[in-house]
Amino acid sequence: MFESLTSSLGSFFTRIRGKGRKLTEADVREGLRTVRMSLLEADVALPVVREFIDKVTTKAVGADVLTAVEPSQQLVKIVHDELINLMGPVDSRISYRPDGPTVILMAGLQGCGKTTTCAKLAQYLKSKGRRPLLVAADLQRPAAIEQLKILGEQIDTPVYSETNIRPPDLCAKAVEYARQNGRDTVVLDTAGRLQIDEPLMNELAEVQSRAKPDEVFLVVDSLVGQDAVNSAKVFNEKLPITGVILTKLDGDSRGGAALSVKQVTGKPIKFVGVGEKLDRLEEFHPERMATRILGMGDIVSLVEKAQAVLDKDQAAQFQEKMVKDRLTLDDFLTQLRAVKKMGSIKDLLGMIPGFAGLKELDSSDEQFATVEAVICSMTPEERRNPQIIGASRKKRIAAGSGTNVNAVSHLLKEFEKVTRQLSSFSRAAKLVDRMVPGTRPGEGRTLSAEERKTIKRRRKLEKTNRKRNRR
Repeated sequence: MFESLTSSLGSFFTRIRGKGRKLTEADVREGLRTVRMSLLEADVALPVVREFIDKVTTKAVGADVLTAVEPSQQLVKIVHDELINLMGPVDSRISYRPDGPTVILMAGLQGCGKTTTCAKLAQYLKSKGRRPLLVAADLQRPAAIEQLKILGEQIDTPVYSETNIRPPDLCAKAVEYARQNGRDTVVLDTAGRLQIDEPLMNELAEVQSRAKPDEVFLVVDSLVGQDAVNSAKVFNEKLPITGVILTKLDGDSRGGAALSVKQVTGKPIKFVGVGEKLDRLEEFHPERMATRILGMGDIVSLVEKAQAVLDKDQAAQFQEKMVKDRLTLDDFLTQLRAVKKMGSIKDLLGMIPGFAGLKELDSSDEQFATVEAVICSMTPEERRNPQIIGASRKKRIAAGSGTNVNAVSHLLKEFEKVTRQLSSFSRAAKLVDRMVPGTRPGEGRTLSAEERKTIKRRRKLEKTNRKRNRR
């Protein structure tokens, strides 16, 4: 997301940094023209761009900036802070009703991903300890009810539906059903249209009157740019919107809707959809989004993702094997699959400072899929002892994985390189253990006979592998 904007802003700040302490007001104004064009190309609404540039200019041309030790860094901070103000403040809370089920009405145009987002929201609510009920109130779109039922089965959440009934009546009955069956949160999937019209708004107004929702979330497709902002503005004028959910943000390299919709509607962005899977709904954090736009990464979100999917026991076992030089391709595959659960490899690397602008990340997910296919085509013995894989085995593995011998050889070579590096770390730790008393358990001890044998076998094996690779 925001690839074009991140690239343009990155180029601008690089030019500014090259001027050192000689940054002048003319430099700032010229640079901000580049920022203005970058924002417009990212499909940010023109009034939003004007207001943003005016605020940055007012602060950037002041004496505090121009006489600062590093004015370029100060300018980065000003743009960063104004991006946060543009998208903030943070408010991902949901107003839960203390007495009875909390009702959330989901509104939006047809095709914005509303039905899928309802399921994603239900999955999010379950992760917070809630017991949601999905309500199929979209009686306009063919197969909408069936789609919601399928999604409900995938996340083990009940779906309330009826036919030959008006949506307002259906929603009122669903709320009562939730109250009688111990469901504490009701998510109403209402109908959408290709454009905002009077029948749509009248129906939504009646649903609101009958179901009395505690939250009204507007689902906005970030891919449609200015149209998303315009529709959000009209919905906000007709309905008591309490928050916005942006969908398909992972597929938009521009991201202008995310920078415009809050400013236009005055309502906070609550959540963002960043993938097709049902666990890809995230709370929106303006400060994290601002750092990603500026190519500064998002380590906090990366750590949160890792904590959510990585098994602590497996991580401990992996660390123990790493220290003892016993890593196998099975261990490598386990860690690979854990990382894949966190989302797109490209998006994950984009959260690391300095990686967002790397073009070669485009094929990372495909490369990971190839690695997984190659390892899965090996026998258990080959995964435990990759050094036994010769030419004939490589041909068999390549055929089984749909790759070629070069891909298999490359994987084995990279795995050997990684294990050799880890082995050097382990040897260094053992050296410290022997030579520096008090730094590790077992301080000052000498290697046992078994340890010496293990090291001798490993060195012999490494020497054999190097000879084989040279051949």
